[in-house]
Amino acid sequence: MDGMNNLTLHTDKYQINMMYAHWKNGTDGEGAVFEAFFRKLPFGNGYAVFAGLERIVDFIRHLKFGEEELAYLAQQEENYDSGFLECLRRFQFKGNVHAVEEGTLVFPNEPIVRVEGTIFETQLVETALLNFMNYQTLIATKASRIKQVANGDILLEFGTRRAQEADAAVWGARASYIAGFHATSNMHAGMMFGIPTKGTHAHSWVQGHESEEEAFLAYAKALPDGVTLLVDTYDTLRSGVPNAIKTARYLESIGKRLGGIRLDSGDLAYLSKEARKLLDSAGLQDAKIVASNDLDETLIFNLKAQGAKIDTWGVGTQLITAADQPSLGGVYKLTAREKNGEYIPVIKISANPEKVSAPGKKDVYRIMNKTTGLAEADYMTLHDETDVRDGERIKLFDPVHPYIHRYMSNYEAVPLLKPIVVEGEIVYELPPLEEIRNYHERQLAIFRPEILRKLNPDLYPVHLSERAWQVKMDLIKAHQE
Repeated sequence: MDGMNNLTLHTDKYQINMMYAHWKNGTDGEGAVFEAFFRKLPFGNGYAVFAGLERIVDFIRHLKFGEEELAYLAQQEENYDSGFLECLRRFQFKGNVHAVEEGTLVFPNEPIVRVEGTIFETQLVETALLNFMNYQTLIATKASRIKQVANGDILLEFGTRRAQEADAAVWGARASYIAGFHATSNMHAGMMFGIPTKGTHAHSWVQGHESEEEAFLAYAKALPDGVTLLVDTYDTLRSGVPNAIKTARYLESIGKRLGGIRLDSGDLAYLSKEARKLLDSAGLQDAKIVASNDLDETLIFNLKAQGAKIDTWGVGTQLITAADQPSLGGVYKLTAREKNGEYIPVIKISANPEKVSAPGKKDVYRIMNKTTGLAEADYMTLHDETDVRDGERIKLFDPVHPYIHRYMSNYEAVPLLKPIVVEGEIVYELPPLEEIRNYHERQLAIFRPEILRKLNPDLYPVHLSERAWQVKMDLIKAHQE
């Protein structure tokens, strides 16, 4: 495998050092359970949208230490033993991965991905898994927020040139599409994932001609189907829109219609309303108005409140860089380890209460209220608990304030963690992107609108079972004595 394409060393050095220390101490074959989750919702949103699973699966599928990787490790100052490098040469991931499906709405402190296997292999995959999960989930969540305020308008992802490098551009485009964007400007993402692609022309096209009118006409002659013209190179209302209308007349003469105009600067509310009047008075009621220029969910929300006549939104920098929160902050914590042939729960205790982990190998269920058909809460149990699976009465209580509680009986428990990799074999069939996108749309429909709203969303409850909570309390007490 070419070293630039092999992502096996897409990891932090301390992972390799810990793997080496386990190998030296003969503990590399001991079992471990890690869970990946995030502690705080991004953007002050009421939910997050999980994305990144396809890349995680692809990463695990291709995990292999090639000769370039081994030669690089042999040069490290730690002087890794040649026996360790030989162990890596034979390395294959034989563990288990469970994950929620892409497009699922997820919430703080619940496992999104669970990895089981030897400490050797579970340690190796941490960094890349978090890298893929954190970025793509962040962008999908941002895109979903924008989708919520767009009210059915067309959304175009325009972020490539401002993205943090090529991978961020293409995988960010995919995450945006999952969350409801309709197309991307990135041709590579279109080719890789089958995402529809859209584009107009640049200001340089207009600048490169003797006049704006000539530029528009030349463009329309070359690409007469679905012409959208960028009208703000010189003067939007006195030059751009009138020249677009002249071009529309040419298109009509050859049996075509003007697709629309694009605004990329200025007062978008005012310009769109005035442009709409000009287009309508010219009989171009079907011509769409596209807007771009550092848009995000707040600007779109405010423009719509001002009555802007915009049909399509081109969203770039603010989306692809998640400008108001550039990291999700997801973590990967050991929750159980093998001791004398059986797994025991482990905990991380911190002076920051929110950083105290929930111990034990856990499952997560979405508790669906059979009466309303809506999601009531997410419920985390230890892996061997069966009462929620059997539909028995469960106690939902606030883990911070346990006296606040209620009981539920009439519910359906939907397991969120699906088997993805079993004993090293990929058992999950990655669904087509359109299917993931439709699934995400269905996910939104099962939550109360108060949880989905942009501003001050209601808190969706995530509960521990009584047994899981008691294990946590017992371990906190044990480590404090």
